[in-house]
Amino acid sequence: MPTPPGPPTVRLRRLAAELSSLRAEAQLTREQVEEQTGVNQGTLWRLEKGRAKPQSGTLETLFDLYGVPQRRRTELIELARDAKSPGWLGPYRVHADEISAGYSTYMSFEAEASTLHNFEALLIPGLLQTPEYARASLLDVVPIPEERIEQLVRVRAERQAILTRPAPGREEPVQFWAVMDEAALRREVGGRAVMRAQLRRLLELSERPNINLQVIPFDKGAHPGMIGSFIRLGFGNAAPDLICEERWAGNLFLEKESEVERYGIVFDTLRAMALGPRDTIAMIAGLVAQ
Repeated sequence: MPTPPGPPTVRLRRLAAELSSLRAEAQLTREQVEEQTGVNQGTLWRLEKGRAKPQSGTLETLFDLYGVPQRRRTELIELARDAKSPGWLGPYRVHADEISAGYSTYMSFEAEASTLHNFEALLIPGLLQTPEYARASLLDVVPIPEERIEQLVRVRAERQAILTRPAPGREEPVQFWAVMDEAALRREVGGRAVMRAQLRRLLELSERPNINLQVIPFDKGAHPGMIGSFIRLGFGNAAPDLICEERWAGNLFLEKESEVERYGIVFDTLRAMALGPRDTIAMIAGLVAQ
């Protein structure tokens, strides 16, 4: 009996999303693709769902039809070559003109997720940031051209739409659960006025039924989140969960069941150590009033 295929790797998921997007940009149905290239509709469906690794000849045929430039072809063929390898460190190119591959990959997964569990040790979670806070967090970290910063701020604001409206094919927005260290609330990123506005924004968002906020106060002492921030992306029955860590070298995606389970235990531990949502809101309101 043949061995059933395992869950798609991060690379294979990314490649599948790219192929689906390219076909959509070309405004072609799967039936039209089959008519013009001979690539079977069932095969194309499997490729666009990450159920199969494409052959290089099939990719070239599709790229010809979709009008994909050579540089992009090379990137996607390299992606396909390692599509069965688990884990992926997506490169983060700070000075690139376009959104980095790692960030773009993360955004595509984020938009598809039904649940997001985010722990942040020092910063307010990106999905909850005001534009002013986001801008200050970028300006004060590394030297980045102003136009690049504005682009990143706009992209971050666009990402936040998943908190207020359902993704295509879903009936409700993503369920977002954020746990922060108290340091994230007290560090005055951008100055007092920017930070106060950011804290008010947290109070507003906490009223949404799909958003839960918790804070681990300083007096709880050491906790497992001190090692670093991370986010767990859940996809329900559609696909296995993923873990993402943002690093200087890029976005690190973890997908082994044992890794995802370990981070799940860590997040549950952090939730248990943190103040409950009601007490968290009281703490934030107290900081706003200071």
